[in-house]
Amino acid sequence: MPAAPYLDLQSIEAYLGPRPVFTNLSLKLHLGQQTVILGPNGSGKSSLIKLLSREIYPVVKPGSWLRIFGEERVNLWDLRARIGLVSPDLQANYGTSVVARDVVLSGFFGSVGLGRSQQVSERHRQRSEELLAQLDLDAIADRPFGQLSDGQRRRLLLARALVHRPEVLVLDEPTNGLDLKAKHQLLAVLRQLAQAGTSLLLVTHQIEAIIPEIKHCVLLRQGLIVGQGSCEELLQDGPLSDLFGIPLRVIEAHGFRQVLPAAAPG
Repeated sequence: MPAAPYLDLQSIEAYLGPRPVFTNLSLKLHLGQQTVILGPNGSGKSSLIKLLSREIYPVVKPGSWLRIFGEERVNLWDLRARIGLVSPDLQANYGTSVVARDVVLSGFFGSVGLGRSQQVSERHRQRSEELLAQLDLDAIADRPFGQLSDGQRRRLLLARALVHRPEVLVLDEPTNGLDLKAKHQLLAVLRQLAQAGTSLLLVTHQIEAIIPEIKHCVLLRQGLIVGQGSCEELLQDGPLSDLFGIPLRVIEAHGFRQVLPAAAPG
C-alpha cells in the first residue's frame, strides 16, 4: 500500500491571472513514489507546481480541495522544510552578484540571497558546506552566481533545495539548457537521491530526463490528465505520440528513454 499522499487535489479549478489553467483537476501523489509529470509546453505543468508551493490558490467550491501532507491549511515555513524546489523561476530570481555559498544558505530562510536580518548559524554553515562538497561545488563556493555555468547553477539550486533534508524534491524542467555533461551529472545526483529515499516529483517535457528510478507517470495536456500509471505502460510510442501530437518512436537503454520521429502512416 502506498504511503499517505503529500499532494491530494480534488476537482481543482485554478487561474493564472484571468486565464483558467485547471477546471477539474484531481490527482494524488504519495510519499515514497517517484513521479514524473510529463507534457508539452503550456500543458499546466508549472502551474501544478505553483499549486503545491502555494504560489497560486484554487477556487473555493463544494467538493473541491487541495491538501498538502493531509492538511488544507499549510504553514509555509513548515512546507519549505518538507518540500525542496528547483525551478527556472527561482534561478531567474537570483542576481548575478550573489555568492554561490549564499545561494545555498538562503535555502534555510526561503529567501533569494541573504539579507542583514538573517542570522546564519554554525549548523547552517556546516550543512551548506556538506552539500557543496556532495554536489562537487566546493571549488566554486566563493564565486558569483553570474560567473557559473548553467550546470553549476542548477546543482547549486539543488543544494539549496536540500538544506532541510526535504521529504519531497520538486524539479521543474531541471535539465533545460544544460549541455550533455551537465545534464548527466545532474541526473546522476537525482538517481542517488531517489535511491536514498527522497520522493522526487519531476516536471518536464523531456523524456530523456526521466531517470530509471521514476516508476509513476502522469501525462498532462491543456490542464487535463490524459494518462496516469506506470512509466513502463505510458512511456511508449502510442501514448507519447498522442500526448505530443506527433508520431514518435521510443528507444530504451539501461532504463533511460529517448524519442525519435516515427514515419507517418501511409
